[in-house]
Amino acid sequence: MGGKPDVGDVKTIAQNRKARHLYHILDTFEAGLQLTGTEVKSLRAGKANLGDAYAVVERGELWLVNLHITPYEQGNRFNHEPLRRRKLLLHHREIQKLVGKIQEKGLTLVPLRLYFRRGWAKVELAIVKGKKAFDKRRDLAKRDAEREMERAMSRKHR
Repeated sequence: MGGKPDVGDVKTIAQNRKARHLYHILDTFEAGLQLTGTEVKSLRAGKANLGDAYAVVERGELWLVNLHITPYEQGNRFNHEPLRRRKLLLHHREIQKLVGKIQEKGLTLVPLRLYFRRGWAKVELAIVKGKKAFDKRRDLAKRDAEREMERAMSRKHR
């Protein structure tokens, strides 16, 4: 699967911050997006929302569902549908690996980040497992404790 992209040639469009709170992230990878012209123009303007998006495998192809890309303002009658299903571009063997992983109980594919890499629209997908309520509370308590330690350390160094 794809590795982490270089930071210098990446322009982030949208992030799914809620995903890190709601899910345990098991594995991440990069996939291309098949887009229309007005979708690309709208993405370059930063008009996308990953909030409810997820990926599904149908007939050997990977599709991104519920990714909202706002219609391009200067678009005409050929403008795109905001919530249409978009095909994700991966090699066939990569899709087969994913199918094997997500058929395990409770696993799903969620986009974490949408970005341009060297001019091409990419999405960072993650194989995730849903967190229980107590896991979320534990994560919040841990984050609060770390924040409190940082404050105490900064007061000590004054």
